[in-house]
Amino acid sequence: MRVAVWGTGNMGRAGIRCVAAHPELELVAAIVRDPAKVGRDAGVLADIAELGVTCTADVDAVLLARPDAVVYAASGDIRPDDAAADIARCLRSGAVVVTPSVYALYDPASTPATIRQPLEDAAREGGGALFVSGIDPGWGNDVLPLLASGLASTIDQVRCVELFDYSTYDQPDAVRHSVGMGQPMDEVPIMVAPGIPTMIWGGQIRMIARGLGVELDDIVETVERRALERTVTNAMGTFEAGTQGGLRFEIQGIVRGEPKIVVEHVTRIDAGVAPDWPSPPDGGAGAHKVVLEGRPRIEITIEATDEGGNRAAGGNATAAARLVNAIPWLRAAEPGIYDALEVPLPYGVGKL
Repeated sequence: MRVAVWGTGNMGRAGIRCVAAHPELELVAAIVRDPAKVGRDAGVLADIAELGVTCTADVDAVLLARPDAVVYAASGDIRPDDAAADIARCLRSGAVVVTPSVYALYDPASTPATIRQPLEDAAREGGGALFVSGIDPGWGNDVLPLLASGLASTIDQVRCVELFDYSTYDQPDAVRHSVGMGQPMDEVPIMVAPGIPTMIWGGQIRMIARGLGVELDDIVETVERRALERTVTNAMGTFEAGTQGGLRFEIQGIVRGEPKIVVEHVTRIDAGVAPDWPSPPDGGAGAHKVVLEGRPRIEITIEATDEGGNRAAGGNATAAARLVNAIPWLRAAEPGIYDALEVPLPYGVGKL
């Protein structure tokens, strides 16, 4: 199956590597925005061997060649409408599209019709299919907790946790302006403005509830923030003492009056922030956990690394693989938009 990757940033690099390694897929194009990347070999940009595919900024030419699938890896954090328009364009060309870029589509069942309907129409028009997922939101709080639930006798609570040190995540716009690291403590970051956590992660709560066959009473949010006690510097620049250095929040799915399905984030811009908050078990820069309270109590911790041992790159790589590995299933599916409960997590056949 002929695959194009749109974007060669953190997610795009991982997507290129995954497509190149997949026995059923062939990378045929890589779309870039940076003029300095035009003409460069996609494999070299992705830190693997040359693939003979040169990067291009000509979206029209790539879609005119009608690839079977597009891995849309361009960021949608601060341009969700533009990202949705790009995805619709790919769907109308007849391609399957997999992407992490539009949070509102992680649970299509709860996506506002104003966002979902144009993409459904584009999928029907072109005959393609769309799957939107990541790691958190994504497999860390949809398929993984539901998989673990099949090992339980009783379940009192499902908790999905991201423990992350943002100093290793070289995305300054998102880290500073969306997450609020380095910003004044009297300014509420976009990520935890009232209603935004539910918009981003509420779909994951609803999917777990559907998978477990329970009805939600409500979804509520809790937020705690900590200031930096000292100035720190990393690859993204300087973060001044007194500005936000840590963010901890929960999105709680309330069942029978109690928080039964919880997505929790504990994030820092420096490992020394909020030492009383939970940290990765090995003290590293990041981990994802699923905890099922019940009998038996089940706790799963995943620590992925890539690009020289980087935890952020490891997380990106797992998210990219979840998407890329879904392409063959989506090519065989009817046109439409699919969620994580519908798209199976295939075995790694042919990768050993």
